[in-house]
Amino acid sequence: MPRQHWSRHGLFAALIASALLSAGGAVAQEQPAAPAPAIETPASPPAGTPDATMAPEAGVSTQAEADPSAISLTLPHDLSPWGMFLAADIVVKGVMIGLAFASLVTWTIWLAKSLEILGGKLSARRAAQAIGNAATLNQARRALGHTGGPGALLVRAAEEEAALSAGALEHVSGDGLKERVTSRLSRIEAAAARRMSRGTGVLATIGSTAPFVGLFGTVWGIMNAFIGISQAQTTNLAVVAPGIAEALLATAMGLVAAIPAVVIYNVFARSIAGYRQILADASAGVERLVSRDLDFRNVAPATALAAE
Repeated sequence: MPRQHWSRHGLFAALIASALLSAGGAVAQEQPAAPAPAIETPASPPAGTPDATMAPEAGVSTQAEADPSAISLTLPHDLSPWGMFLAADIVVKGVMIGLAFASLVTWTIWLAKSLEILGGKLSARRAAQAIGNAATLNQARRALGHTGGPGALLVRAAEEEAALSAGALEHVSGDGLKERVTSRLSRIEAAAARRMSRGTGVLATIGSTAPFVGLFGTVWGIMNAFIGISQAQTTNLAVVAPGIAEALLATAMGLVAAIPAVVIYNVFARSIAGYRQILADASAGVERLVSRDLDFRNVAPATALAAE
């Protein structure tokens, strides 16, 4: 019985000892876990420190995005040709206005001179055909009537010279009359060609000088653009582009004025050369009529009338 009682007390003591050991182990496990928040608490500020340092940059970018007026002041408002003209320097504006006026003069001369050359060629062809179909100067004069133009002037000049030399033809040969008629006809041809060429010299001047005038405007505009860059102390394309665009517009206008002027001048030069060739044919026909009249001056009237 005492042994059985002792075993019960031993079992009870073993249970209490195991309970105390388990409680002590639990306390021992809880003690190293307690300082863990203390270690993690100071670690949180370094993790948040980059956010704090980046906060000013985020604020700056936010402020820049919230205030676009600073950027919009440097951006060009209008890059159309008219907008660039209005924004250009006064010297570049003067160059552009001069080139625009030169282009207007070019196309005005083209229209007026084209009509003049066309009409002159038609009149000269009709006169040359009438002179070629005539047998005498008198017949050619009747065919041309009172029409104007160089062709009629050629026939009238030959008749006037023949009338002035009529008294001397009884005593001398007709070589002197032929020379005088040739001289007067050549002067009429030269005067007609000069009159037809009037205004084409302006085209030559515009074609040769307009590119250089436009280049002057470009140089001036680029110089102002670089001055603006130095004053703004930036190489931002929004600051550089408008001034360079205005400068290049002057060069473009110079080419627009020069290229048509050169092309039109060459076309007119060929047309006037053709016009002079038609007048030369008419003049040669008049000289033939004068020579024929000289050969028939001593022929009986009936034979002369038959020749007409």
